[in-house]
Amino acid sequence: MVKISERPQLSHIAAGITAVVVGYSSAVVIVIEAAKAAGATPDMIISWLLMLGLGMGVTCIVYSRLYKIPVVTAWSTPGAAFLIGAVDGYSINEIIGSFVTAAILALVAAQNKTLTRYLSKTPPAISSALLAGILLPICLNIFVDGESYPYLVAGFLTVYFIGSLFFTRYLMLVLLALAMVFSILMQPDTHSFTDISLPEAVWVTPHFTLSATVSLAIPLFIITLLSQNLPGIAIAKSHDYEPGVRNVLSGVSVVNIVTAPFGGFAFNFAAITAALCMGESAGEDRALRYWAAIMAGVGYIFMGLAAPVVVMFFSHMPAVIVHLLAGLALLATLQASLLKSMENHKHRKAALVTLLCTASGVTVAQLGAPVWGLVLGLAVVALDNVVARKQSL
Repeated sequence: MVKISERPQLSHIAAGITAVVVGYSSAVVIVIEAAKAAGATPDMIISWLLMLGLGMGVTCIVYSRLYKIPVVTAWSTPGAAFLIGAVDGYSINEIIGSFVTAAILALVAAQNKTLTRYLSKTPPAISSALLAGILLPICLNIFVDGESYPYLVAGFLTVYFIGSLFFTRYLMLVLLALAMVFSILMQPDTHSFTDISLPEAVWVTPHFTLSATVSLAIPLFIITLLSQNLPGIAIAKSHDYEPGVRNVLSGVSVVNIVTAPFGGFAFNFAAITAALCMGESAGEDRALRYWAAIMAGVGYIFMGLAAPVVVMFFSHMPAVIVHLLAGLALLATLQASLLKSMENHKHRKAALVTLLCTASGVTVAQLGAPVWGLVLGLAVVALDNVVARKQSL
């Protein structure tokens, strides 16, 4: 039985729903394009979104409740982006087979104690700088549309600052409601929900080939591990949360294996949406913020069941609304991560390098800026340690 003091609060619901909206609105189009590039039929595309929603929802709810901390999972957006340009020439069956293989590789990696131990030992200054670098471009997007939509941007900013003073607990709920209202008002003709039916899971028999394994499965596994799981774990650490990395990654991989034939291409620790469920906007009591992740899980399940509507609605949400909602929701988290990244004077140089590289958006060898930011930051830490040891001799 759930104690009254442990029941979800409005701030948890608002943060959870915001995480879902931000996650879907910023990446669902990429997933849809990946499915199209793979040769998926319209029914298969809906099946992909159904499986992804159910997989994320179940893992968010189960692990957040189990560990009593916010554990937010997500689909691999970099993985989907990789698929768009890599699946040409492969049959849908081979592509699905590569999803299964990548998930098996992820499960094997999760069982490696050395790897999971390494993932959990990122210095707090580096993980905080990584988070700040990821969030900085998103928060800067608040002002990107100021020239085209000055009154809309000014209105949202006004609500944000007034709300920060007078109704902090309900601020995200108000912003979310405004985002939904203005999205519909700005594009009223794109949200017709007639002839919408429940989604169905579409099975595609996996075919396993060496070519698809080398060209699709292994890169998908590596990209998801480095571009998603590493930042996701680092972000949890930056908020002083310690999820059972090995257990979560193992469970997520099993879910991935089960859902892959239906379109569940890759699951992982979330980064940005996790930050929404871990920051102050998710509730004053950090011990109860796991409810925000559970609410996100419920939202993901709902979005999976509403996959036909999701395809229609989120494919047409105005970019300015996405920018405002995501940026304002993450301002407080950006401020906290910036402060924490510079607390330890020994790691300030490494943290600065991590922040700048991550915020740059550079992509090299199919690996995004967060990966290189983390690598460079850890390299600077290692170099500083070597110099410090030599000086002490």
